[in-house]
Amino acid sequence: MAALELDLFLCRTDNFGVLLHNPSSGATASIDAPEEQPILEALERRGWQLTHILTTHHHGDHVAANVSLKERFGVTIIGPKNEAAKIPGIDKTVGQGDRFDFAGHAVEVIETPGHTAGHVCFHFPEDKLLFAADTLFALGCGRLFEGNAETMWQSLGKLMALPDDTAVYFGHEYTLSNAHFAVTIDPENKALKDRAREIEETRSDGGYTAPTTIGLEKRTNPFLRAGDPKIRAHLGMEKASDAAVFAEIRKRKDNF
Repeated sequence: MAALELDLFLCRTDNFGVLLHNPSSGATASIDAPEEQPILEALERRGWQLTHILTTHHHGDHVAANVSLKERFGVTIIGPKNEAAKIPGIDKTVGQGDRFDFAGHAVEVIETPGHTAGHVCFHFPEDKLLFAADTLFALGCGRLFEGNAETMWQSLGKLMALPDDTAVYFGHEYTLSNAHFAVTIDPENKALKDRAREIEETRSDGGYTAPTTIGLEKRTNPFLRAGDPKIRAHLGMEKASDAAVFAEIRKRKDNF
């Protein structure tokens, strides 16, 4: 089975666009469709033909180009069943535990409500890939627009259960700001401080911070570390539940 090829680029202001391509079959999927022109330019650059859009959630900056790309290429749009009415051009709906095939590669659907009520992530277990969109960022997580902290904490728990070497592609290049915030929550974490310095260098050189890995996020992302005793002590929440600690971290980030 041919290894999947990936192309990563920016759309809009800070959205990541990702194309996923099987060189044997020619099948090419766009993970979400934030903006038509950058996607067309990436396809042209690589000589690929778009066949699918894998939609993670209904927000406009993730579905804006669905219809125009479908009209141009006749793509199949796969997206969350709990947001189907809000996904332009959707053809196939999927939910928690569903599996489907993309060009001979297994895809597992993980429902991760919190940022939106029906958000899903796409996990390619054999390829060790996760497309997490706005549920999990490098050193961050999505704002709680349609869910509460308990719901989002449970969603993040599903992602934390994946193998540590899973590569995570996320929806926005927010990592530098996330790093500045993370060190205020977890100031004694050497791995985090080292990573923050690397992120400063990467961004100053014009590089992207995607992908990350599940293991790296578990070591350095404060939103996944609500159970850590040092973070709890720093927040004065030694006896609180993990979800309550997570809620406090999310509230602080919202006001950062």
